[in-house]
This record gives sequence, C-alpha cells and structure tokens, in this order.
Amino acid sequence: MVTEMITVKLEDKFLVDIDSIVKKEGYQNRTEFIRNALREKVEETKLKEAMISISHLKGASKKKTTEKEYEEIRKKAFEEISKKLK
Repeated sequence: MVTEMITVKLEDKFLVDIDSIVKKEGYQNRTEFIRNALREKVEETKLKEAMISISHLKGASKKKTTEKEYEEIRKKAFEEISKKLK
C-alpha cells in the first residue's frame, strides 16, 4: 500500500490535547492517532450514508411487524452493513 504524506497545521493547544490522548490511549505517535481518527470518521460517514439509503424502506411493508421483530430485523441489517463497511 502506497502512502502519501500530507501536511496539517494545528494550534498548539489542540496538539497538547492530541499528545495527551496519544499518551493515555497508548498510541505510538500522533500519526497513528490521526490515522485512526480519520478511519473512524470515514466509517461513521459510510454508516450514515447506508442508513440514509435504507431509510426509505421504513414503513414500505404492508405487513405489520411487532417491536420484537423490528429489533431483530434492525440488528441483522446493521450486522450486514457493518460487514460491507469493513
């Protein structure tokens, strides 16, 4: 995998916060922390997009669904979405 270097300018106070988290959470360095934060944001965005794309299905079924059935269906749907996002 090829990586590309980018430059990001951050305020000193923000860097102090980042350094504190790096130390507390056991990251090796700032870069590792920032990569992880960006990955999490990308995954969050993909999940939101997937939820929006399936939201039109809510209420489309003519069959009445119990709350328990709805929760089971929702759980399965999120598992499938999570698999696709990985």
